[in-house]
Amino acid sequence: MGKKAIIVESPTKTRTLGRILGDEYKLLSSKGHVRDLPQKNLGVDIEHDFAPEYEIIPRQGKHLKKLQKDLAGVDTVYLASDPDREGEAIAWHLAAALNLPDDVKRLEFHEITKEAVVAALEQPREIDRHRVDAQQARRILDRLVGYQLSPLLWKKIGGGGGKGALSAGRVQSVALMLICDREREIAAFVPREYWSITTTLSPQQQPEATFEAEVKSKDGEQLLPKDKEQALLKNQEQAEAFVEELEQEQYSVAEIERKTRQRKPYPPFITSTLQRVAAGALYFSARKTMQVAQQLYEGVEISGEATGLITYMRTDSTRVAKSAQDEARQFVADHWGKEYVGPGARGKQVKAAQEAHECIRPTSVLREPAKVKTHLSKDQAALYELIWRQFVASQMKPATFDQVTVTIEAGPYELRVISTKLKFPGFLAVLPDAKDQQQPQLPPLEAGQQLSLHQLNPEQHFTQPPPRYNEGSLVAALEQSGIGRPSTYAPIIETLRQRKYVRMQKRAFLPTRLGMTVTDFLLERFPEIMDVEFTAHIEEGLDRIEQAQGDWVALLQEFYEGFAAQLENAAAASPKLLAGKNCPECGGQLYERYSTYGKFAGCENYPNCKYTEDLLEEIMPRSEPEEIGEKCPECGEALLKRSGRRGEFVGCSGYPQCKYTRTLGQDSTPKPQKKAIDTNLECEQCSKTLILRYGKRGPFLGCSKFPKCRFTRNVTAEELKQIEASAVDGTEESR
Repeated sequence: MGKKAIIVESPTKTRTLGRILGDEYKLLSSKGHVRDLPQKNLGVDIEHDFAPEYEIIPRQGKHLKKLQKDLAGVDTVYLASDPDREGEAIAWHLAAALNLPDDVKRLEFHEITKEAVVAALEQPREIDRHRVDAQQARRILDRLVGYQLSPLLWKKIGGGGGKGALSAGRVQSVALMLICDREREIAAFVPREYWSITTTLSPQQQPEATFEAEVKSKDGEQLLPKDKEQALLKNQEQAEAFVEELEQEQYSVAEIERKTRQRKPYPPFITSTLQRVAAGALYFSARKTMQVAQQLYEGVEISGEATGLITYMRTDSTRVAKSAQDEARQFVADHWGKEYVGPGARGKQVKAAQEAHECIRPTSVLREPAKVKTHLSKDQAALYELIWRQFVASQMKPATFDQVTVTIEAGPYELRVISTKLKFPGFLAVLPDAKDQQQPQLPPLEAGQQLSLHQLNPEQHFTQPPPRYNEGSLVAALEQSGIGRPSTYAPIIETLRQRKYVRMQKRAFLPTRLGMTVTDFLLERFPEIMDVEFTAHIEEGLDRIEQAQGDWVALLQEFYEGFAAQLENAAAASPKLLAGKNCPECGGQLYERYSTYGKFAGCENYPNCKYTEDLLEEIMPRSEPEEIGEKCPECGEALLKRSGRRGEFVGCSGYPQCKYTRTLGQDSTPKPQKKAIDTNLECEQCSKTLILRYGKRGPFLGCSKFPKCRFTRNVTAEELKQIEASAVDGTEESR
C-alpha cells in the first residue's frame, strides 16, 4: 500500500486527526490560504474576462517548500480544508501551488470524529470547481471595489493610503449604511407622550387576594394600539379624567378563558444565530464567537487526546444527521423520560442554504458540559454549553402552559389580565427561561363575580426611538436582507471597527463622524453599491454559481459595467452646490465637501473666505470639552472628554504641549501584569518553546520567538493549573 497524506488548514486539526487515524496517514497543514491576489496592484485583468493573477502569499513561501518536501514519496494526497467555499478555494490553490494532479482527492467532513473522517475517506471526491468559481468571483468583486473605490475615498475625503486608511467594501459599506441610517432615525425621532392605567383588584369576598389588571379599552377603542403614537391617552390631564371615571365604576368578571399554550423549542444554531445568542448571553463579539467555535471544532485536549467537540461552525443549515438526532433523543429519554423526546425543531429555510451542511451541534451529546468543563478555557466552556443546550433542547418536546385570560368589565371600560402556569417543561428542562418564573398567579375567579377596586395606577410613558444595532441585531439584519454569508459576518464587523467607522457604546454600534461621512459620500456617488437589494442580488448570483446555475464571468461583467461608470463619474465630479444657501460672511455660493473630520459646507471663495458649516451637526452634535475629574498621568493637568472625527476620547487640557490621549472609558491607572512563564510545550509552527502569557482576554500560549513566529493558542484549564503550579520565576513581562 502506497504512502498517503492528508492536508488540512490548521495545525491544531492535525493533532485531532492524528488521534483518530494513527500513523497510517501523514498529516500536514496548509496554515490557511497559500495563494491570493497580489497586495500591491489590482491583480485582475478586467479586459480579459476578469482573469485573476494569483501569487504565493509571501509568508507561505517557505512553508510550501516544506510541504513539497513532506510530500516526497507520497502516492496519494487528500485535501481536507474546511467544507465551504473558502475551504474549496484553499484546496484548489494548494493543488496548483504544489503541482498536484487535476484529479487530486478532496475530503469533506463537517465534524472531526472517527465516523465522519472514515466516511469521508471512503468517499473522496474531486475539487468542486463551481464552489471555487463562486469564491473566486466573490474575491474578485471585493478586490474591484476595494482597490478602486478606496483610493477615490483617499482623494475625495482624505486620510491617505497608509495604516488605518479609509476603505470601502461591497458588503462592508452596506453594513455601515445600515448603522448610519439607524442613527439618522434616532436623531430625527421625536418622543411622544402616552399613558397607561393598571388597577389593583380583588374578589369582594377575599380582599387580601389582590391582583393587577390593565385597562385595555373604552367603548371598544384601544388605549394602547401597536402604534403607540395612536394611544388614546396622550397626556396627564386625559389620564386623570379616565381615573376619575374608573373610580366610580363597578368591576366584575366578564369572561374567563382557559387554554393550553405551547412554546416550541428553538432550532439548533446556525452561524448567525450562534453569533446573536453569544452576543446577548455571553457578551462575545462575532469575531470572538467564531474564534472560540473554531477551537471547539478543530479539537481541544481532553484527557491527553485532541477531541473535536462541535460540528463545522460556518453554516446556514439547521439539518441534523440522523445518527446525531438518534443519540440526542436517547440521551433525552434516559435523562428526562420518553415523554420529553420531540420530533426535532427545524428553523426557517435560509435562502440558498447548503443542505449538505449540518447545524452547529456537539459531536456527541454524551460529552456533557459539566464533564468537559475542566478541560476547556472559560470562554470555550461557556460557548460549548450554549451550543450543547440549544441542540439538546431542539430535540425535545414543546413546553406547555395553562393560560388563564380574565376579561373584566367596568362600565364602558374593559380590563384584562393573563396568567400562565407551567404544565409540562419539555425543552425548558434543559433551556430554562427566567421570564417563566415571573408570571402572576390569580386567585380563584368566576364569570359574573364582583370585584373590589383597591388602587388605580396611571403611568406616563414616551415612545422610544429604534434601538441602535448591536452585533446580534446587525448580523440578523444582514442575514434577513440576504447580504453576506456565514463566513463574512465577523470580518465585516471587525473591519468597521478597525477603520474606526463605528465605536461601541453600551455594546451597541455608534457611527463616528468619519463613518457617517464615508457613507454619505458613497450614497451620493455609488447608489448601486449601497443598494441593499442590489447587494443581495449579487449574493444570490454567487449562490447560483456554486450550484452550477450561473457563470462567474457574466456576474462580474454585470456588476462592473455599472460600477465602472459610477467610478469614472465620481472621480470627475465637482463638489455639489447647496441650492438656496449662500455664505453668510461673503455671499458666495456654498458647496458640499467631505473630509476626515466630517461633511461640511464650504464657501466657493476659499481661501479668501474660510466660512464652513457642519452638515452633520443635527445628527451628531459636537460636545464641548468637559472635565472628567482626573489628572493627566503625564503632566498632571486636568483631563477632558473631547469629540474628534473618530468619536469621543479623553485628552489632556494641556494640549498641544501635552499630547496625552486615551480611549473614552479606558482606565488610566496602569494595572500590574502577571509575568510570563516558560513551558515545556512545543510551538506547532516552528517547534520552539511556548510561553504562557497574560493578555487583555486572559492567559494564552505564545511562541518564545515572537515576533518572528506569531503562533498563539488558548491554554486549557488543566494546562494552566500545571504551568502556574510548577512556575518559580516568570521569563518576561506579558506583551
